[in-house]
Amino acid sequence: MKKEEIHLADIQRILFGQAPPEFLLEVFIRTLVIYIVLLFIVRWLGKRMSGQLTIMEMSVMLTLGAIVSVPMQMPDRGIIQGVVLLLCAVGFQRGISLLGFRSGRIEDILQGKSSLLVKDGVMQIDQMAKDRVSKQQLFSELRQQKIFNLGIVDRIYLEACGLFSIIKSDEPRPGLPVLPPDDQDILKSTNQATTATPQQVMLLACVNCGYVKPKDSAAPCEDCGHDEWVNAVN
Repeated sequence: MKKEEIHLADIQRILFGQAPPEFLLEVFIRTLVIYIVLLFIVRWLGKRMSGQLTIMEMSVMLTLGAIVSVPMQMPDRGIIQGVVLLLCAVGFQRGISLLGFRSGRIEDILQGKSSLLVKDGVMQIDQMAKDRVSKQQLFSELRQQKIFNLGIVDRIYLEACGLFSIIKSDEPRPGLPVLPPDDQDILKSTNQATTATPQQVMLLACVNCGYVKPKDSAAPCEDCGHDEWVNAVN
């Protein structure tokens, strides 16, 4: 559109574009047809498409969104072209899934692999930085699971789909508190609700990674090298 063709008072162009108002009826029909086809396409792609998506599944969904927008809105584009593109997307996804099923290496490349974020109550800082997972993201997930210190945790995995898998320890131990530091009341009530031996009371937790050491030790953290500590909680 040329500059001189733009007029703010041109209400019909602003509301309906350059197509006649009757094209809205055609848009309705196009949208209905594409929507029905898309429902079948997503159904054929499998149940995973309605759950938490992997990287490949998210790519397919974005591709489907780009495909369906054109035949629904463009008067010079036919619906058949969009349907053919949707079927091609299904074929590509099915073919790639078959390759991943036959080859574990290809599956790791396409789907990604799970990552170990916490081991024996200690955060794996290097892996968290690699996966771009912050401590507050991790702590938020733990609080939602009613876990208030890292000592309760044996393993935390970041799955390929982006979900956290949390495995609790068979023998809970003192660890780094995951409660907000500003909320001292809940921190005190959590400590009072549990019983601790004198040995457990004399423990410190590394603020950076959660490694636990005795209070009488002046050495920096053996796991990450930092030297900032808080009282370990039960």
